[in-house]
Amino acid sequence: MAENVNIDRKKTALVVIDLQKGIATMGRPLAPHSVDTVVKNAASLADAFRKNGMPVFLVHVIASEKDRLNVIVDENPWTSQAQAPRPADWTDFVPDLGPKESDILITKKQWGAFYGTDLELLLRRRGIDTIVLCGIATNYGVESTARFAYEYGFHQIFAEDAITSMTKEMHDASVNYVLKRVGRVRNTDEILENLK
Repeated sequence: MAENVNIDRKKTALVVIDLQKGIATMGRPLAPHSVDTVVKNAASLADAFRKNGMPVFLVHVIASEKDRLNVIVDENPWTSQAQAPRPADWTDFVPDLGPKESDILITKKQWGAFYGTDLELLLRRRGIDTIVLCGIATNYGVESTARFAYEYGFHQIFAEDAITSMTKEMHDASVNYVLKRVGRVRNTDEILENLK
């Protein structure tokens, strides 16, 4: 059994990555956890954090073609998405998450939630030294945010059943070879148990 996470409620925040309509409801299959499972677990975590007066940071990506990263790559992740116009609510958070009045909203323009945003500043000003991270996709937005958080010296807890990716292999590689080396991987119930 994994070691208890012992969450300090005064120094811990929840950071939810890209659970917005345009990403969570794209209709493409995700694994190993379904969108419904990830949203349900993330919403449970958010509710528990709010109930305990702990900060909830909801992160979404809003990047137009003009301000999107445009580097030379072998496989462009935007190619298929650029063809179809995005619906007006593409950047809206999924309804199960809110946002609620107390939530802090972070807008990013790339995978990670730290670069080019005031996330670090807002965490530090609240005395936060630990983040619980969840969202989509494990090996993109979550992992990129986790790598920055590690380099900034934040303790991290990953809600493994509140993150997912395009394939189980992508998810597992990120969890086993990156996330476990920059923080602690637990399930939603284990985290919630610490917040009772």
